[in-house]
Amino acid sequence: MTEQLSEQQSHLKNLLDQRATLIAEINELNSAAAAKRELVLRALGAIEYLQQIGVELPAPPAEEVAPVEGEVAAPAEGEVPPTPETEAIPAPTVEG
Repeated sequence: MTEQLSEQQSHLKNLLDQRATLIAEINELNSAAAAKRELVLRALGAIEYLQQIGVELPAPPAEEVAPVEGEVAAPAEGEVPPTPETEAIPAPTVEG
């Protein structure tokens, strides 16, 4: 029975060590998260300041990309995309 107790004690020691390691890792992650949170708040403050004094980014140029063969082009803004009910179907041709 003493060997079984020793096994259980060893298991308990391993679990206590694991707990200590995990607590240390959690504390590290909390510190890193707090530092990142501070950076985000600073960036948000700078963004708000720049927007208040009228700094704006230029609008990106609208790029028209030609659709790849077999690919359907996205509808323009305000345009309804074609559906099987509204899509133009070519007239059948007679082969012969």
